[in-house]
Amino acid sequence: MHVTWVVVAEVVYVVSLATWIVLEKRQPLATIAWVLSLALLPIVGFPLYWLLGPRRLRRKRSRRALALSRIRASLPDVRALADPSLGVVHEKLDARRRQLIALALNNSQAPLSAGNDARVLRNGAACYAAIERAVRAARHHVHFQYYIFEPDEAGRRFRDLLVERAESGAEVRLLVDGFGSHKLSRRFLAPLGRAGVELAFFNPVAFARLRPANFRNHRKIVVVDGEVAFTGGLNVGDEYLGLAPTAGAWRDTHLEIRGPGALALQRLFAEDWSYATGRSIATSSYFEEHPGTGDALVQIVGSGPDRDWQAIAQVFFAAIASARDRVLLTTAYFCPDEPALAALTTAALRGVDVQLLLPRKTDSLLTRAAGRSFFDELLRAGVRIYEYLPGLLHAKTLVVDEAFAAIGSANFDQRSFRLNFEATALLYSETVAEDLATIFEQDLTVSREITVEDRQGRGALDKLSEAGARLLSPLL
Repeated sequence: MHVTWVVVAEVVYVVSLATWIVLEKRQPLATIAWVLSLALLPIVGFPLYWLLGPRRLRRKRSRRALALSRIRASLPDVRALADPSLGVVHEKLDARRRQLIALALNNSQAPLSAGNDARVLRNGAACYAAIERAVRAARHHVHFQYYIFEPDEAGRRFRDLLVERAESGAEVRLLVDGFGSHKLSRRFLAPLGRAGVELAFFNPVAFARLRPANFRNHRKIVVVDGEVAFTGGLNVGDEYLGLAPTAGAWRDTHLEIRGPGALALQRLFAEDWSYATGRSIATSSYFEEHPGTGDALVQIVGSGPDRDWQAIAQVFFAAIASARDRVLLTTAYFCPDEPALAALTTAALRGVDVQLLLPRKTDSLLTRAAGRSFFDELLRAGVRIYEYLPGLLHAKTLVVDEAFAAIGSANFDQRSFRLNFEATALLYSETVAEDLATIFEQDLTVSREITVEDRQGRGALDKLSEAGARLLSPLL
C-alpha cells in the first residue's frame, strides 16, 4: 500500500508540473527537456526549475525593465539617433545589408553609426595593450564591464590601472558578473574602493560553485570618454594571455571602435549599471557625440533573456540565410537550435561556401558532445568543419560575403542566444570582413578538418554520448 501511494504521488507530481511547464509556452524541445528532468529527478527537479525557470526570469525581467526605463527616459529615442537614410552612405548599401540594419534596429534598438574606425585585435597581448593605452589617456571616465575578472597577475594589472586613473581624477566604474567573477575577494578589491572606483556585481550569487551559469552577463565592454570602446571575446585573466597551465595557448578576437559606435556600447553599459546598482549614468556628459575618422558602419546588438526577441540569433540567421558566396563562423561553443542549424545547412545546399571553426579542446565536454551531434547533418549538406588544435579557441566571429562581419561575446549556442546577456558588434565594412577572413584562413593552417570518414569511424560510446547530450541541448 505504501508503494502504491508513492507511485500515485509521483504521477500527480509529474502531471502537475508538466501542465505548469506546458502553460509557460517555452520552446517545445526545452519544454520536453524540463519535463523529463523533473520526472527523472523528483527531489531536486522542482527547486531547480524554480531557481532557473521562467518564473525566476520574469522577476529579473521586471527589475531589468525598470533599469531600461531609467535609461530611455534620459536619452533620445534610438530611432531618432538612427536616421534610416544616413544620407548617401545608406543609399549605397545593397538591399541585403539595409535589411540587416533594419532588423537590428527593430529587434534590439541598435542604431547604425557611420564614420567609425574599427580595428580587429587578435589575441590577449594586442587587446590588453590597446585597452591599456586607451585607459591611460582617459580624461573624464572609464567604464569596465566583464563576465570574468580574475584576481591574478592580469587582473592586478588592470585593477592597478583603474586605481591610477581614479586617483588622477577620472570617474571609474567596474561592473563584473556575480558568477563569472566570483573569485574576487574583498582584499583584492580594497584598493579600488580606496581610490574611489565604483564597483558593482551583476546578479550576485551566494554560492557560485553550486549555481549553473544561467541569466549571466557575458558581455565584455570597455568605454573610455565615450569616444573609444572595446568588445569581443576576451575577459580579464592570465589564461587569456596563454599563461594559465590548464588552458594552454589561447586564441581570441576582440574589437576596438573609435567614433560614434562607442556610444552604443556605452548605452549597454549604462543599462547594466542601472540594473545592478539602481543608479543611472544616462546624462549628456557620458553621451557626447565624437565624430569618427574611419569608414566603418557599426551597429551594437545587445541581447538577453529580458528582451522580446533573440536579437543576435535573428541577425545571425538572417545574415547566413542571405549569404551568396561565403560564411565563415568561428565560435568557442557550438550548440545550434533548429533555425540556426537550418540556416547553415540551407546556405551550404545553395552552394555557399560555409566553414565552421571550432575548438578541439574545451572546458565543457557536454556542450562539445552536443555540438558534435550536429556534424553529420552539416557534413551531408556540404558544410566544412575544422577543429583548432594548438589550444583553446575562444573567439566569436562571423563573416558573410564581402562586407558583413560580427565580433562579440555571443557563442553560436542556445545559452548565448536565449539565457545570457550578450553584446555583438555588426560591421558593414569590407576592410573588417577581409581582416577576419584572413585570420580565419591563418587559423585553418593549424586546424584539422572533420570528414565524413572521421564520423563513420566513431565508437559506440561516442555515438551514445553525442545522442544523449543532444537531448539536453535546449538546456545547455
